[in-house]
Amino acid sequence: MERKHYEQEINMTETLMNRINELLSHYPEDKKKSALLPVLHEVQDAHDNWMSIELMDKVAEILGILPIEVYEVATFYTMYNLKPIGKYMFEFCQTSCCCLRGTEDLMDYTCEKLGVGIGETTADGLFEVRGVECLGACGYAPMLQLGDFYKEHLTKEKIDQLIADCRDNKIILHDK
Repeated sequence: MERKHYEQEINMTETLMNRINELLSHYPEDKKKSALLPVLHEVQDAHDNWMSIELMDKVAEILGILPIEVYEVATFYTMYNLKPIGKYMFEFCQTSCCCLRGTEDLMDYTCEKLGVGIGETTADGLFEVRGVECLGACGYAPMLQLGDFYKEHLTKEKIDQLIADCRDNKIILHDK
């Protein structure tokens, strides 16, 4: 299977480097690798919420580890994106409680409304729909994560409103 290579401008700003150095200060000098997950979060957030191979190589260089050590982590966890994604990523919980309460139907409904399949980005770059493992909010099923926030007790009407609010730029994605 041939993989598509995505180009990305690497912009390690002074602000980003200061944040990375602050994170590294929490670990012994010879244990920089321990900061890998939070550093990847910061780097991804600063680069349109995704990371190219070249950007992951830069993280490896900063941490003094092998690039493969970064790839192993970035490809294991679904919270790291290895290709450009939609601005609004609807991450539906797909485990038992949510499935029993209709998340699969809501995912299909959302994909149909947006004209995409699961894992595809809309032509305007605004939306992507993805299924993820348990988000730990079983009592609020069905639910999804949108940015840093949970959207709970979902219905088709709530999905319609979320899509409209995203299009109207009314949705806050991060609490930073």
